[in-house]
Amino acid sequence: PLYKPPASSDSSQEHAIVTQFPMNDVEAIGLLKMDFLGLRTLTVVHDALASISEESGKELTTADIPIDDPATFELFAAGSTSGIFQFESTGMRDALRKLGPSRIEDLIAMNALYRPGPIGSGMIDEYIRRKHDPSKVKYLLPQLEEIQKETYGVIVYQEQVMRMAQEIAGYSLGEADLLRRAMGKKKVEEMVAQRARFLKGAKELKGIEEKLANEIFDTMEKFAGYGFNKSHAAAYALIGYQTAYLKRHFPVEFLAASMSLDIHNTVKLAAFVQEAKRLEIPIINPDVNRSTADFDVEEGALVYALGALKGVG
Repeated sequence: PLYKPPASSDSSQEHAIVTQFPMNDVEAIGLLKMDFLGLRTLTVVHDALASISEESGKELTTADIPIDDPATFELFAAGSTSGIFQFESTGMRDALRKLGPSRIEDLIAMNALYRPGPIGSGMIDEYIRRKHDPSKVKYLLPQLEEIQKETYGVIVYQEQVMRMAQEIAGYSLGEADLLRRAMGKKKVEEMVAQRARFLKGAKELKGIEEKLANEIFDTMEKFAGYGFNKSHAAAYALIGYQTAYLKRHFPVEFLAASMSLDIHNTVKLAAFVQEAKRLEIPIINPDVNRSTADFDVEEGALVYALGALKGVG
């Protein structure tokens, strides 16, 4: 089954042919499989920025949000992340308090590490220990420092495994991707062949003895099973950071946008009301003369939405 969207009036627009065959089948014949994720949080960020822009008279976009705001990282370090995309679970908040993130790279790593595999294997604790004690950071080879420095020597991302194969054994990125897949799926026969390829490449390219090359390969194999896609973790962490920035600097607008999106979820609304009280944000009760269908902002106060009232059309 193939489908080609109808041509548009804009002749510069090339339309891709799409199919609904299973992903493994289309990959086998060389087609590209893509996932498109629709996130409610993007609406929260958009609506909060629109509200802030309307009140201030100056347009604010995500491009205006600094990526190194100390106050936002304080919010993460305190675990005050209720309502923050990807960072609001109880366990994540506890891990954030222990870590004390101070840069966007820490949030990207936490996004990748906070999963059953890495937690169970102790990777998340090791990452936290190494952040607070640089003496625990070790590299098997000096040239691995550039690849692993960002994560304190812990292999967190699939991309790190690929770069290590490229740097140490001369893999092309295409070959390195096949290695990553084989390690992740623990294909025994393929792993034997890959190990031989890696040892040979390491010896010829870098003059690395078999014992050390085996140790590096074992380390890569150990972490590859838990490795996460960095580009995915980075995109999610960035959205989480943006929501945290809005909550820290524009809490009323952030809560109004969040509550409007969950307007029919009474459990979530109750939690947001408690958060508003904790942040000492005044709440204006539903008022036919002041409220709109959605949650709104009026002179620093949160105006309760008429649309949130049960049984009111």
